[in-house]
Amino acid sequence: MSQVLHSLPSYLQADQLGPWGIFLQQVDRVTPYLGDLSRWVETLTRPKRILVVDVPIQLDDGSIAHFEGYRVQHNTSRGPGKGGVRFHQDVTLSEVMALSAWMSIKNAAVNVPFGGAKGGIRVDPRRLSRGELERVTRRYTSEIGLIIGPTKDIPAPDVNTNEQVMAWMMDTYSMNVGENATGVVTGKPIDLGGSLGRREATGRGVFTVGQEAAARIGLELKGARIAVQGFGNVGSVAARLFAEAGARVVAVQDHAGTVYREAGLDIPALLDHVRRHGSVLDFPGAEALAQDSFWDVDCEILIPAALEQQITEANAGRIKARLVIEGANGPTTPAADDILHERGVLVLPDVIANAGGVTVSYFEWVQDFSSFFWSEDEINARLIKIMRDAFAAVWQVAEQHRVSLRTATFIIACQRILRARDLRGLYP
Repeated sequence: MSQVLHSLPSYLQADQLGPWGIFLQQVDRVTPYLGDLSRWVETLTRPKRILVVDVPIQLDDGSIAHFEGYRVQHNTSRGPGKGGVRFHQDVTLSEVMALSAWMSIKNAAVNVPFGGAKGGIRVDPRRLSRGELERVTRRYTSEIGLIIGPTKDIPAPDVNTNEQVMAWMMDTYSMNVGENATGVVTGKPIDLGGSLGRREATGRGVFTVGQEAAARIGLELKGARIAVQGFGNVGSVAARLFAEAGARVVAVQDHAGTVYREAGLDIPALLDHVRRHGSVLDFPGAEALAQDSFWDVDCEILIPAALEQQITEANAGRIKARLVIEGANGPTTPAADDILHERGVLVLPDVIANAGGVTVSYFEWVQDFSSFFWSEDEINARLIKIMRDAFAAVWQVAEQHRVSLRTATFIIACQRILRARDLRGLYP
């Protein structure tokens, strides 16, 4: 196992590697395909920079609360760090390390000139008032300000963060450096230099590569049954686009419940229900399922778009889909990956499937630097072309080496990252 193949940094324990352990296993699987570049492979198993910060704020009742914050820059050989910031009570350093590494792979897979980074705060934002949330965001931004910047590391929204959080981050950074720095974050409101198409980009990317994969395996989208886990920004957009293409979204699960309808759920109505009630729970005309029963739903396509490590050794054997499209980061464990492969289930890995978000984040960053903004049609057309080209390259490598799409994506991405590392050499 990778736990013993790699010398671990002192701040990690071999028996409690968490998500970082999954990334190490994925590196092990790709190493035999790297040729001469394999001499640099340990570069991938050691994040370039890790910052752990204390985030103290005054709560509305006058008391002081302290939260733990992180920013990890995994690799910047190909360009500035790029990756989201998540606010979640269960965020760990191992998780942020793994997410930053997957961002390195993702950016290289679609060939945008970024390295991988990620950030997070151990906080449940639902327990904070709007004022408290703003103070947490601004304090965190000030604490990590010494390592972020438009040419150093560019945060973006992730779990429980959004356009407003990015606006606060951009404003805080700009105030601290004494100039307007719109390019320090992406996923901003349009009025502050955000890009058209950014909000839907990840879900649109999921749909685009899903279309391509379905065509390769002879799966007709019209009438295909789809189950979606997670109905946030990614899952809801993907569900809507698949439904518009004629597919039937038969099951949707979120944090509060699971709804099912064999004839297909009315996605626009479900979106409206979630906007009004905060969850899919009690959606009229749908059957409520137990949360664990979601994995038994009859479907052709499964889209895990919630959190990591959802498809495991325990439930992979129950999945009936022909195609799994990973909208979330790291939703499938390596053991589950093997089970799905043995059962003939095609897995479209996160590092290509959900790269639409960072692709349009790249467009936003470019537009901020040039102060020239594109139309939404231009953005979507460029996004679709990049995603299709990246998928075609991954499919070709998978066939060439007879490996999974995940390993094929890692082959392409790791070669690009390590070639850049090799060309740059070591300084001093």
